[in-house]
Amino acid sequence: MRQTLDFLLDDWLKVQQLTERERFADHSAETFAAVLDTCEKIAREKFAPVNRLLDTEEPRFDGERVHLPAATHHAVAAYVESGMLAASQDYEQGGMQLPCVIEMAANAFFSKASVSIGGYAMLTNGNANLLMAHGTALQREVFARNEFAGRWFGTMCLSEPQAGSSLSDVATRAEADGADFATDPLGPRFRLRGNKMWISAGEHELSDNIIHLVLAKIPGADGKLLPGTRGISLFIVPKKMVDAQGLLTGERNDVALAGLNHKLGYRGTTNCLLNFGEGKFQPGGQAGAIGYLVGQPGEGLKCMFHMMNEARVGVGMGAVMLGYAGYEASLAYARQRLQGRPMGVGGKDATQPQLPIIEHADVKRMLLAQKSYVEGGLALELFCARLIDELHTGQPEQASQAGILLEVLIPIAKSWPSEWCLEANSLAIQVLGGYGYTRDFPVEQYWRDNRLNMIHEGTHGIQAMDLLGRKVVMNGGSALLMLADRIGKTIAAAGQDAELAEPAKALGQALASVVAATRGAWASGKPEEALANATPYLQAFGHLVLAWVWLDVTLLAGTGSDFAQGKRAAARYFFAYELPKIEAWLAVVATREPLCREMQDSWF
Repeated sequence: MRQTLDFLLDDWLKVQQLTERERFADHSAETFAAVLDTCEKIAREKFAPVNRLLDTEEPRFDGERVHLPAATHHAVAAYVESGMLAASQDYEQGGMQLPCVIEMAANAFFSKASVSIGGYAMLTNGNANLLMAHGTALQREVFARNEFAGRWFGTMCLSEPQAGSSLSDVATRAEADGADFATDPLGPRFRLRGNKMWISAGEHELSDNIIHLVLAKIPGADGKLLPGTRGISLFIVPKKMVDAQGLLTGERNDVALAGLNHKLGYRGTTNCLLNFGEGKFQPGGQAGAIGYLVGQPGEGLKCMFHMMNEARVGVGMGAVMLGYAGYEASLAYARQRLQGRPMGVGGKDATQPQLPIIEHADVKRMLLAQKSYVEGGLALELFCARLIDELHTGQPEQASQAGILLEVLIPIAKSWPSEWCLEANSLAIQVLGGYGYTRDFPVEQYWRDNRLNMIHEGTHGIQAMDLLGRKVVMNGGSALLMLADRIGKTIAAAGQDAELAEPAKALGQALASVVAATRGAWASGKPEEALANATPYLQAFGHLVLAWVWLDVTLLAGTGSDFAQGKRAAARYFFAYELPKIEAWLAVVATREPLCREMQDSWF
């Protein structure tokens, strides 16, 4: 993996050029490499050895406290000590001012070694980053700074038992906290009452405090909640009360753990049902969880999307690295497992020695598929991280273009790896055969851990409607046109390489098909018709993007080494076996196939 990572960073994305920018001027290729080396070492020594332990010894709630294995505490402490929680922050915030792309690459090692431990850090970092973007100066100083230092950890609290992904139906209420409403220096103060479900890292004792970012609705003058998402506001709700100096007051906020969810995978991360304002704890002598408004009333979802979009790229990277872990495990197994003999003119000769199974064509097919999924997925996530750096530090025109490309790519960055790197894990199990289903080998855990990523931060259906319903048609389709222009430049460059001319032609045809299907989907102007087949559109669009990524990467890979030949073989596999799938996906999109929309409940 490290050779591929270095190639993508140095040769493809040319991250060393970032050191020419003022923000990253103190860095060099050597400091970037040192960060990667350190994180790789911590992940190998502190995370990977306990990954199975955390899967078998799930978090336990005794009615008062959540118990986690000591190994979780030790691994998290090692991560905090590395300084990675504040890696991309200003020096004044205790950060390293690292580019996002280097931060993402470094964190990939932790996701690969134990994604459930890495979840605590990802949520905390995203929580603090949101506050840096939308919080007041004091909120940033008190809450974000303590999170970046690892003294406090963070969560995001969106879903509710009755609402799930339907945030319009959020029912948690936030009412002004009497006379103290407007006088608290930490922000307008409210009392929250409601329930939040599926809250990762919602309760633990890994840090001195937990800072919940909670979506809730402020009732109108009639006491009723506004319908839809326009009534949603965002609040900082600490587990333990703090003062304006960032010190714990010793008082518990009215946030109580109702119970833990026991999941298929990701078992090392606590997953919680939290009750806000049930009266178990009464800060200030009354029930109701105290929360401090972030941003303006009614703009909670706008603020939360800052964290959600960041988390979507993080989820995509987590899915990639679980796929990568399974790929490496199955590759190692295939090289040493002896089974079967060469196929000759007269069939198999039982007198001949058995072959390593990697010599069989079908096993090579499964390994090639995995390689194309995980290495392509890694390139995609790093490319998105590089766009984030361009958005924040590039010249105005380049920054604007990066922001537009990010808009259209984020649904793919989250959804594509969560589907196809899960498929890589499934193929890893298949390579191991019966052994793949046993806990003697790690691949079954990788699959279980990865299965959650198709749901994390928005299901495929949600990402698909975002892509087809908003991203590719916004501003007259400017994002799709910009992506098409980038793809076109790669096609033109690849057309000059005799070996890549045919894949370049195939990519051009695929691009034309996606553009035509986009128009076909919206030809009637009726959203219910256009979006009925949004998920096949998402799948086709994702494969188009990955084919482009592979072609672009292959242009720089060369031909003279096993490493280069491996890249070209993976790209060739993707174009031969994967890209043709998009025509079937797009057929139902372009014709607005009505079956799924018209299907009746009683027909099932």
